[in-house]
Amino acid sequence: MSDQPESDQPESDQPESDQPETDQAAESPTSEPTPLEVFAADVTERLGCLSYDVEFDTVRVFVDKDKWVDTINEARTELPFFSWLSAIDWSKDYEVGEGVADPDSLEERFEVICRLSSVTNGDGVNFVTVLPRENPTIGSLTESIGGAEWHEREAHEMFGIMFEGHNNLIPLYLPDDFIGNPLLKSFPLIAREVKPWPGEVDVEGLPETDDEEDES
Repeated sequence: MSDQPESDQPESDQPESDQPETDQAAESPTSEPTPLEVFAADVTERLGCLSYDVEFDTVRVFVDKDKWVDTINEARTELPFFSWLSAIDWSKDYEVGEGVADPDSLEERFEVICRLSSVTNGDGVNFVTVLPRENPTIGSLTESIGGAEWHEREAHEMFGIMFEGHNNLIPLYLPDDFIGNPLLKSFPLIAREVKPWPGEVDVEGLPETDDEEDES
């Protein structure tokens, strides 16, 4: 009958025919997270870390520097194997080689990195914390990780990073009276001041053998 409504359903339940399909597609994720991303997100949440990223099949989890020791110790309940500890100098100043492509966008800092892994599967994480370039100081892991003693000594010697609680920050490689930290970007490598980088050297070809001379 003409006076009968087209549908008994409430108006709110009617499909919104004027809703663009593209908007619905935009609300759905473009891709599912990878297993490594799921793992990284879980570690970051459980440990209360700052953030994470996954690049080249490597998980990096960023840690507040004031929670460094506690976070590493807690992470070792599931990732007990300590592989190594080192640092990176992110600096605009450099003495030898090429600087960064866009120095104005660079946030100058040190990154301290600790690698922990599982002993039963392939799980592993690079835990990273950021230190200021002025007075870079962080807690030492040596009280709970004996193997960190050597690595922290090296980072102190090469970058000038102080590890509070480490009682033996004496040189590993350099003379006691050596001044400077050789792995700083701003440290002049005297050998490269008088000798070009290997990639810039014109290398002579190997002499031809008798067989090669006969073939020519």
